[in-house]
Amino acid sequence: MISRRLIRIKIFKLLFSRICSESRSLKGAGNELMHSLEKTVDLYYLLLSLPVAIKNYGISKIELGLQKFQPTLEEANPNRKFVSNRVIAALDNDQIRRSYTSKRGLKWSDHSAFIKKIYTDLQSRPYYISYMEHEQCSWQEDLALLSTFFESELEDSEELYEILEDQSIYWTDDLSYILGIIIKMLSSLKEGEAPEHLEMFKQPEDREYALHLLEHSILHYDKYVTLLRTFAHNWEVDRMAATDICLIVLGISEVISCPTIPVKVTINEVVELAKYYSTPNSKVFVNGVLDKIVRHLKEEGIIIKTGRGLIEN
Repeated sequence: MISRRLIRIKIFKLLFSRICSESRSLKGAGNELMHSLEKTVDLYYLLLSLPVAIKNYGISKIELGLQKFQPTLEEANPNRKFVSNRVIAALDNDQIRRSYTSKRGLKWSDHSAFIKKIYTDLQSRPYYISYMEHEQCSWQEDLALLSTFFESELEDSEELYEILEDQSIYWTDDLSYILGIIIKMLSSLKEGEAPEHLEMFKQPEDREYALHLLEHSILHYDKYVTLLRTFAHNWEVDRMAATDICLIVLGISEVISCPTIPVKVTINEVVELAKYYSTPNSKVFVNGVLDKIVRHLKEEGIIIKTGRGLIEN
């Protein structure tokens, strides 16, 4: 489920936080990293529960209309296509999701205003209106409705961002990524089958990779800043963006301590992070300085790569 890019983001933010607080201690760092990664999985199951919460709200609206003394024609003959959506039913009945959210206390019941708003907004969407107009919907049409919902309704929702930000500081960068994971999972969901959820790490060795890279970055931070100072000509370290320094240290750490990851992969990934987490000029600066440092480390024989990560690559 969790990609190495997301792992790098989590490590970068944790490293940046620790450096800003002037802490080089490893105590608790690994536990904090694992906690932040577990929260990513929490977000997956929380968002997967959202259609169920919206469906339940829709059912309550239908029941309320039917209980009226003089219901409107629409209230007396409610359109139940959405609340009968079979894909949402599959998510509702999924025991893995139910067990996980119950154990972790993940719920939408405290955000009834948001559920009401998103249900109301949904009713005005052309794709929803078209879906509700069908006399009968196939499994694929049920699936398409839910996929479109996750694709178009949540990523730019200010209300959702506020809810997530209030609940966990670790979710600010996870929403777009997790929405992609959910959409991919739905695309392979078959009628009559339970959803297949991915493991926390895509590869078993990713847990070790994450903890090792964090530990190495913290332990060698001062050493690598000194190296950075040597190769950042015409730049004083004190005047550099703190995010740039952390990203370059992270890059040096991965290049040196992860022998199976190609050098180009590391540099490209760190430069991508610089685009989103630092200044407009950081991409060029980080790429240039890191490239100089890597060439020096190659000449010194400090970088050793094996297998697919041969240094020539």
